[in-house]
Amino acid sequence: METSESRRAKLVRIVCNVGGGVCVGLAALGLILPLLPTTPFLLLAAALFFRGSKRLYDWLVGNRHFGPLIRDYQAGRGIPRRAKVSAILLLWLTIGATVMWAVGAVWIRLLLIAIAIGVTLYLARLPVRPALTS
Repeated sequence: METSESRRAKLVRIVCNVGGGVCVGLAALGLILPLLPTTPFLLLAAALFFRGSKRLYDWLVGNRHFGPLIRDYQAGRGIPRRAKVSAILLLWLTIGATVMWAVGAVWIRLLLIAIAIGVTLYLARLPVRPALTS
């Protein structure tokens, strides 16, 4: 008989794997769409797969197109400048639109702006590495 803890762990793995798959799909779209960043979605997918499935994590990190971006980030070599700029731009476009048109409460607006500032500072401090040529 399955315990509630094992059911919860199974649900977490499923959610992480589905979320990781969605992030990989968005990262793939980011390869062809100029404003959609690839690297942040790949890093999120790697984190989700790490929690959800060793097999999927190993596949992603070993992938010839996506793997180098993740391995470089994990090794502290940074992310491409284009990824950094597009991630910050997309962050502020989405947070800005949400603050302007979707949220009425002032405290939520301030919270979203504080989160955006924090993420921007984090991304700005990441080292920049040359873009991959593939």
